[in-house]
Amino acid sequence: MAETRTQSYANHRILVPGFHFVTVGLVGVLLLWSLYLLFVERSADALFRVLLVVAVGLVAWYARTFPLKAQDRIIRLETRLRLARVLPAELAPRIGELSTGQLIALRFASDEELPELTRRCLDGELRRREDVKRQIRTWVPDHQRM
Repeated sequence: MAETRTQSYANHRILVPGFHFVTVGLVGVLLLWSLYLLFVERSADALFRVLLVVAVGLVAWYARTFPLKAQDRIIRLETRLRLARVLPAELAPRIGELSTGQLIALRFASDEELPELTRRCLDGELRRREDVKRQIRTWVPDHQRM
């Protein structure tokens, strides 16, 4: 079931408690503990514990970031298709000049705001994703992202 809460720049970020707090927290605690044991024991076993915790941390990190990269590619495609439909004829050929960050941010803008914001991006006024998001007046929520 889709969320109905209003989304805005202030609340659009998503924290996944199981990852951001539990997994990162556990890996952090395990890393500190295994480093302590390495310092105290100075053994090959202690070194391998540190390496194991680092490996688990990397697996957790990549398990989170790889799907986000795929999601970014999909958002980039969706936004390009939307821009091709909404932009005036003089801006449409320049869609390819927009950065991935700009495209990802533009997805939150209403159809009415897209031409102006796109023009500002292409003119170099809005370069970063956060710059674009801060300028959006009518926020189009995206509750399906990760």
